[in-house]
Amino acid sequence: GKGGKNRRRGKNENDAEKRELIFKEDGQEYAQVVKMLGNNRLQAFCFDGVARMCHIRGKLRKKVWINAGDIILIGLRDFQDKKADVILKYNADEARNLKTYGELPETGNVFQQYLFSDKSETADVSEGTVGVGRC
Repeated sequence: GKGGKNRRRGKNENDAEKRELIFKEDGQEYAQVVKMLGNNRLQAFCFDGVARMCHIRGKLRKKVWINAGDIILIGLRDFQDKKADVILKYNADEARNLKTYGELPETGNVFQQYLFSDKSETADVSEGTVGVGRC
């Protein structure tokens, strides 16, 4: 099995504890999770306008659960622009605070533009194939 009798006993211990808000530094970027890929990887849309594949580091694994739509802080790789590492997950309050401090753009807008542009392309393609099928 996965560890002994007391393995998950202290899991939610420091939930209510307020932690200091961490801002991005050089080589880091804010991102929103687009899709979980499994195998400790996820697809994230960074607020510099690039979609990246991110790896969840061992410290967060099993302890911090990340879902689609969450705001995360990622560490960029100098040698691979399309890949990054998840450093931290912000909870809803922290994400709101980042927005008020002007660190995040109006997240919804950035993310929705990305989503809708993605969806409209796929919608056109599917309608095109349906049209071809009828002929």
